[in-house]
Amino acid sequence: MTDTPGQILSAMRQKNPLVQNITNFVAMNIAANVMLAAGASPAMVHAKEEAGDFARIAAALTINIGTLSPYFLSGMKEAAKAASEEGKPWILDPVAHFATPYRSAAVTELLALKPTVIRGNASEIMALTGAQSRGQGVDSGDKTEKAEDAAVALARDHACVVAVTGEMDFVTNGFRSVHILGGSDLMPRVTALGCSLTALVGAFVAVRPDRPFDATVAALAMFAVAGEEAALTANGPGSFSPLFLDRLASLSPETLDAKAKVVAA
Repeated sequence: MTDTPGQILSAMRQKNPLVQNITNFVAMNIAANVMLAAGASPAMVHAKEEAGDFARIAAALTINIGTLSPYFLSGMKEAAKAASEEGKPWILDPVAHFATPYRSAAVTELLALKPTVIRGNASEIMALTGAQSRGQGVDSGDKTEKAEDAAVALARDHACVVAVTGEMDFVTNGFRSVHILGGSDLMPRVTALGCSLTALVGAFVAVRPDRPFDATVAALAMFAVAGEEAALTANGPGSFSPLFLDRLASLSPETLDAKAKVVAA
């Protein structure tokens, strides 16, 4: 059975899932606001002393390595282990994992804990498979299309869903793939929106843990539609950000289904 993005959005708002987000310092505020606007309940719990315990009560977990440190990494591993043990979905955002050996080693450890979904830009996804990428820090130097083969291989190797996000999004489970169109060129000019998308994926997967592909597509479709509509009245990135939150909050399931641009890849 396949749900539409609007049906999954409706289920997410009805359940208001508690999602644990171990994310970076830059993203904490905007990610929490994005989740609240969309209809989920965020918790920014990262301390190793409680991260594992909290993962057992949360509906889903998201991990973003943007501002990585040994203390953060310990909390990430405790939470990912607990989520896996409890059968809870968790999402990995391997931010700039190719930039330093420390980040690369951290992602290798986290991948071994079997994420349900990996969400990254094209350069990050390509580099996870050993492919040559043109990434610069957190910014992708590659187009989504260039990362599609790597995403399919990564999804098959790790038995997970892989989402490549950019001007056009690509989601695959290794056997089924789609493109999601929409969004706005203002979105990359607002810091941490990509990180916030990872958190939103966690909220959607929380209510469809048995269908992470459909849930991931729904989250990306909501982000794209809200971004496209917010840009219609924005004067720049400063005014776009609050308009985007407002549009996430007001977007109805019916409008999402009518305006989502999801096409088979």
